[in-house]
Amino acid sequence: MGFSTFAAKPLVNFHDVSVVKAFRRQGITHLLFNKVEQIAKDMGCCKLTLEVLQGNEVAKAAYEKEGFAGYELDPKMGQAVFWQKKL
Repeated sequence: MGFSTFAAKPLVNFHDVSVVKAFRRQGITHLLFNKVEQIAKDMGCCKLTLEVLQGNEVAKAAYEKEGFAGYELDPKMGQAVFWQKKL
């Protein structure tokens, strides 16, 4: 769970999604994401978020099928980028 300061509502962030190789291509990601989406809607969340590595084409394709896309707060400024500073 997280909080969108822009929407002033809670959100759900997916972390470390993986399906065991033997069970891939059986619709498990779709079932998981649909269930979490329904729970998030029931809780009044404004969105689902996740991070994916730029080169992870398999995961990106799966997430795009579920309706995920990069986001822009202001189209003139481009897509948002996740940064970090390790301590």
